[in-house]
Amino acid sequence: MSVQQYLEGKKNNNQPLSDNLYAKLQEDILTGRLKSGSKLTENHVCEKYKASRTPVREAIRQLEAEGLVQLIPNRGAFIIGLSERDISDIYVMRNGMEIQAASWAAERITDPELDQLTEIYEYMVFYTHKADIEKMRSINAAFHQIIYQSSHNRILQRQLNMFQTYLKFAAPDRYTPESLNEILAEHQSIYHAILTRDPASSALAMRDHLQRGAERNSAAPAEARAPEKEAI
Repeated sequence: MSVQQYLEGKKNNNQPLSDNLYAKLQEDILTGRLKSGSKLTENHVCEKYKASRTPVREAIRQLEAEGLVQLIPNRGAFIIGLSERDISDIYVMRNGMEIQAASWAAERITDPELDQLTEIYEYMVFYTHKADIEKMRSINAAFHQIIYQSSHNRILQRQLNMFQTYLKFAAPDRYTPESLNEILAEHQSIYHAILTRDPASSALAMRDHLQRGAERNSAAPAEARAPEKEAI
């Protein structure tokens, strides 16, 4: 996805219908719109999401492979979702992987990727000065994704992309206008370490950013995010 697509919240319309349906079902499970423990019936999914049976079955298979849905013989598909322990464990796993990705990115980033990272960082400066929290959420995701890409480790990149999606919906960062300058300074340290191709400094800067982010989230009041849950 391009930087502009991140900023505008656009999805790739060229994806197969099953992929778009999978992404929507995944979001609804992670945000709690679809209740954990409820049955995921093909008929209801077809009706609710205006889809035919083939993409519905493929989307359910993807969710099962991901562990968000369980297929029980002779009973059907049931939503699992993420528990509080799952989310806590994801943070621990993600943090170690993010630090490694930052280190590898400093070693392996290509010139075109560095140009992309520079563009993203400049957008981050711009939207910080405008105190635009929603744009900052989007540009922050793009900043981290180009680091994943620049690690040139496809397994690490795929896992971190999945963790980013999970946490975006299940446990979003609690940004405030007052925290934006602090967040920008942390990203500046990461950016400059990668720009100078310094793996040790890049890893340390990422570690500091993740630790401070955890402190901000624990100190901030819980966001009001309680969508109406439904069985399906």
